[in-house]
Order: sequence, then C-alpha cells, then structure tokens
Amino acid sequence: MTQRQERSSVSRRLAYFVISVVFANYLLDNFLDVVKVSVTPARVVGSLACLLAIGYLQLGVFSRPGAELRSRAAYLALGAMAALVYVPLLFFPTEWTGMHGFLAGSALLVLPGRIRWLVYGAVAVSNGLIQAWSVPDLSTQVYYMISSLVAGLVVYGLSRLPSQVKQLEEARSELAALAVSQERLRFARDLHDLLGFSLSAVTLKVELARKLLGAHTERAMRELAEILGIAREALTDVRAVASSYRELSLADEIESARSVLAAAGVATTIDADHRELSPRSRTVLATVLREGVTNLLRHSEATRCTITISSRGDTATIDIVNDGAPAQVDAERGSGLTNLATRATAIDGSLLAQVSPGGTYRLHAEVPAEPVSEEQADGPRPAGQSMATRFAQVLFTTVVIGYGLMSLSQVAYDYPHMGLTGMAVALLATAVQLGLVLGLVSRTRVRLGLAGRLAVLAVMAVCVYVPVWIYGNPLIAVPGFLAGSAALLLPRLYGWAAFLVIAAGQYFMWTATGFTGSWVVYGLVAVTNHGLVLYGLTRLRVMVSELHEAREELATAAVAQERLRFARDLHDLLGYSLSAITLKSELTHRLATIDPGRARQELTEVLEISRQALADVRSVALSYRELSFDEETQSAQALLSAADIEVTVQIDACDQLPTEVKVTLATVLREGVTNLLRHSKAEHCEIVLSSSQHLVTMDIVNDGIPSTERRSPDGSGIGNLTTRVRALGGDLQAGLTPEHTYRLRAEIPLPLN
Repeated sequence: MTQRQERSSVSRRLAYFVISVVFANYLLDNFLDVVKVSVTPARVVGSLACLLAIGYLQLGVFSRPGAELRSRAAYLALGAMAALVYVPLLFFPTEWTGMHGFLAGSALLVLPGRIRWLVYGAVAVSNGLIQAWSVPDLSTQVYYMISSLVAGLVVYGLSRLPSQVKQLEEARSELAALAVSQERLRFARDLHDLLGFSLSAVTLKVELARKLLGAHTERAMRELAEILGIAREALTDVRAVASSYRELSLADEIESARSVLAAAGVATTIDADHRELSPRSRTVLATVLREGVTNLLRHSEATRCTITISSRGDTATIDIVNDGAPAQVDAERGSGLTNLATRATAIDGSLLAQVSPGGTYRLHAEVPAEPVSEEQADGPRPAGQSMATRFAQVLFTTVVIGYGLMSLSQVAYDYPHMGLTGMAVALLATAVQLGLVLGLVSRTRVRLGLAGRLAVLAVMAVCVYVPVWIYGNPLIAVPGFLAGSAALLLPRLYGWAAFLVIAAGQYFMWTATGFTGSWVVYGLVAVTNHGLVLYGLTRLRVMVSELHEAREELATAAVAQERLRFARDLHDLLGYSLSAITLKSELTHRLATIDPGRARQELTEVLEISRQALADVRSVALSYRELSFDEETQSAQALLSAADIEVTVQIDACDQLPTEVKVTLATVLREGVTNLLRHSKAEHCEIVLSSSQHLVTMDIVNDGIPSTERRSPDGSGIGNLTTRVRALGGDLQAGLTPEHTYRLRAEIPLPLN
C-alpha cells in the first residue's frame, strides 16, 4: 500500500469514527434524559430499542457511502425514522426531544429539491410546538427548535463526510491517470504547427519538380533533395511531438522560409537582428514564422514578402508582411492562428493578424525575451467557488453559530444569579470563540506558526475557564470548540491528546461547580460532540474545496485526453503518408536521370499522397472521421463526471453491430451529451444501449430539462441526428417522459444475416 493510499484509508476510518461517536453521543444523551425521569424495565428496554433502531438507520442506511438515497428503500427507511421519532413521544413526551435532528438531517439527505428544506424546517418547528404542551416557557421551546435545526445540519453534514472522502480519492486517482495526457497535450499542438508547413512545402516543391523534370533535371534534383529533407524531418517531428517536446531552431526556420518562398516565386526580404532569446521564446517565434509562411502559401497570391525579427528592450517581435491579403481574414483564423495565439499568451506575449488599407497582410507577434518559468506559467489559476463549496461554508457557519446560541440560551436560565454583567461576559466569551473558530481555526489556508496556534488556543481557554471560575456556571461558552480547535491546530498526536485532556477536564469542572450524576455525563457528551462536530465539519469544508479544485483539474484533463486522441489520430494517419512520400521521393531521385517518365509518374503519386495527408490533417482536426462508439462512451463518461453529473452506463455488447450503425450511435451519443452539457442543469444521466436480433435502441435520459427543448424541439442538432438515423431506416425521439426526465432515444433496425 502506497503512502497516499494509507492516508486515504486513515481519512475514511477517521470519518467513520467521527460520525459514529457524534451520533452515539446524541443517542446516549437522549437515553440519559429518559432514565433521569424514571428507571423501569419497560422504559429502559423500549427506549434502547428505539434508539438503536435510529442509530442503525442513520449509520447503516442514510450515512453509508454509496447508498442509493433516492430509492424506494431509502424512502421507506425515512418513513421508519419518522415513526421512531414521533411515536415514542407518546411515552417520553419531554425526554425524546433530541431525536428530531436525526429525522431533519435524514430528510435533507433523502428528499429532492426544495421539499427537503421544507420538511427539515417543519420537523424542527414541530419539536418546539409539541413541547409547548408540556413546557410553557417560550425560551425552552425556541431552544428545542434551534437544537433540532443545528442537529439536523450536523447529521446532514457529517453523513456526507465519508462520501466526500471517497469522491476525493476517486477524483485524485483519475487525475493521476490523466496527468500524462495533460502533460503531453502541451506539446501536441506542434503536430499542426509543424505538419501544415511541411506538407504544404512538399506539395509546392513536388509540383515544381514535375515541371522541371526533363528540361531542367539538375534543378529538379535539388528540389527532390529538399523534398526528401522536408519529408524526413516531418516524420521525425511527428514521432518527437507525440512523445515529447521539440525545440524549434529560429535560424533553421528562417532558412527554410527563404527556400520555400523562393521556390514559390515570392520575392522575399528577411531581416533578423535580435538579442539572445530563451528557448521558449525562440520556439514561439519560429512557430509563428512557420505558420505565417504556411498561411501565405495556402491562402494568398503574394508576390512579395518581408520578414522582420527584432528586439526592443526585453521584448522580441516578428513581422510577416505580404502583398497577398486573403479575401476573408476571419476564415483564416482557424486552428493555426488560434494555436499561435495560445502559445504567445502562454509566455505573456501577443499575436495580431490584420489587413492594412494598402492591401497587405501583416502577422505580428511579440514575446518576452526571458518569459517566466514554465512551472509558473502553467501553475494553478484561481477559480471561483462552486455551489458545493459555498454550501459547505454556510453549513459550517450555521452549525457553529447555532451551538453558540444554544449555549447562550442555556446560560439565560441562570440570569437571576449571573445578572446583566454575567450575561454580557458570557456573550463576549461566546462571541470571541465564534470569531476565532470562523476566522482562524476553520480556515486551513490561513497559515499560523506554532506560536500563533498556541495563542489562539490560549485565548479560547480564557473564554472557556475564566467565566466558569467567576460565576460557577459550566454552561458558559462552548468548551467543545476548544477541544476541536486543539485537534485541528496542533500536530495530530498532540492535538488528539489535548482533545482528551480538555474533555476529561469537564468532569472536574462540573463536579467542582456542584453538579453530579447525569449532568456530569451530559457535560462530557456535550464537549465531545461539539469538538468532534467542529473537527468533522472543518474537514468536510476542506474536502469539498479540494474536490471542487480536483474536478476543475479533472475537467481540464478530460478535455486534454479528448484532444490527445486527435493527436494520436494525426500520428497514425500521417506516419504512413510521410513514410510513403520519403520512399517515393528517394525512388524519384534515382530515376530522374535514367527514366524521367517513370520519375514523373512517381511524383504524381507523391503529390496525391501529400494532398491526401493535408486532407487527413484537416479531417482529424475538425473531427470529420469515423467515430468509435467505445471511445465516445468513455469520452461521455469523463465529460459528464467532470461536469459533476452522476452518470450510469449500461451497454450491451455491440462488437457485431454494422459499422454504419455504430458510427451513427456514436454521433447520437456525442450530440446528446453535448446538448445536455450546453442546455440543461442535470444532476443525473443514464446511457443505455440494448440490442436484440432485429433492433438496437439507445436511450440518453437526464433529469435536467433543457430550456431550448421547450422552445425548439427540432433544432439543427436534433434535426441532423434524425436525418442520420432515418437514413438507416430508424427513428429518433426527443422529449419529456412521464417521470419528468428528458430522454433522447434512437432506434435502428438491424439487417437480417
């Protein structure tokens, strides 16, 4: 087991330990309330049976990681929990008040949407109203409602702790698997930048060599030699970029540009006078030069070109100006110029492409001579907080403030003894504790040295112990906050040792102030619960934040893996083409003097291969290729998971399906997932493919109804899919289901064997 796996295992065990102890303490506290009133066999056995059943439902059903909480069994369990909370009130009318928190928290876990919050509030209010029959004091009724609200949030928050740990581990594991893809993607852009130029140059020079064969054989031989060099270099580039980074030589690119432009009959002036540049800056400028020349050859009819590379201070610039401005500049700003802009901005540079009034076209790039380090440039960027992160913060803040209010409401009972000054001291001590917990203790990104952490604990200790020593009331402040803060701020071994010392100290505090029996046990249970809740919810906040960041990285990595697939396709397609170009160019070079006719025929084939290779580059870059259903399924799972959508996939074996059927299903799947991500707010998605002897059916079902579907059920995307499916004799349906979900269904008949 690796160190990371050991830490993950410890985190899971700690999460289970925290929620088990907290829930057990809630149950124990309620049992003590029962036996304080009367101890009879029926009361003891009956209350224990109900409490154990509540504990089982909470830990075994609602708080169990991986439990299906929207199932029929979960709803039945929630009904059983409601019965265990309300029916015992007939026998324990004033002693069963602590169990409403379990029902309120479980409702938040099980019920959907706004209904859960309505039920959560109703359960808390019902606790206060029911107690109004037995306890006429309004402050006591308010206390019961507040305690139910706080306990419900505690149950809800801690129940999510183990699942958050599990999700975080899964996200980290998937990130590790995708790390290589993300790292290699940084280099995969070179495939387009390098090959666009190389293939255009080969095509141009092959056409020129065909014209020269026979009449100017010697010059044709030189062109063939250059074709061989370009093809070999391009093949090397493909292999190098697919596995690692290739630093371009600016000097080599200048000479290559001079040669290619001369072969195209473009009068060229090159002025290169620049300071020493870093390898990254040189490579960016060389890439801009290569792409600029490629675009000139592809998209313009230039007769003159001026290339100027210069330095000014700490900045280097390149200008490529020609007199063949393209008719539509925007059309040219495709993947090539987009890649160049990405490269330039990655090192704090800029790129500009424009047509001047005189009809010239200018490509201008500016980069720093010494950009920031690659690690800094590619470092993490700040991102906004997710809804889950904000909710975790609100949950934590609400629980902490709720515990403070509960403490003050209990102290209010002793107002005749403490007076206004004592209440002010209790309010100040509680407020200081809340401020330290919310402002420092729970904020793990606030870095405190050991002295600072000890100072925080010292101030909290003063707030806990000094008022008790003055007024003799152990309910002043929240000692559990001191215990939980010690566990969070101190090294693990010392932190938990301090936690136990503070908890044990409550025994002496309560006995020294004249309390005995169940009150002392209550003091121990309260400090343990409050401390563990503070620790557990703080860890929950941290995990939710880390999970949010991990999902952002996962989304980026999933896109990286998707784009890397295209890079692999480029390599697979062009490896053969470039090898064929190289072999046939070598053959042509040998035949040029002994059999010009055969040499011209070989050049014709080289030209066809070059043009097909260019078409392959464009087809893969634009995704106009035969889709793989298996790859689209994996891609859909990755993208939906990255978007925090729970996805279920059930796919029957489809290896024997006809190719055109698989391609059409892959297209439907891609479009369906794309529409889901663009137009809905789904939380769950189910992808099901089932096939029989005569029919294959695919359903994509989600619980986020797209607004666009209500306006235009037959948009261009669905219309295109319908055309594809009907071309195979099938049918496509999209719309709402009786279960208020959105379903895209494709049915395609299978040919008879």
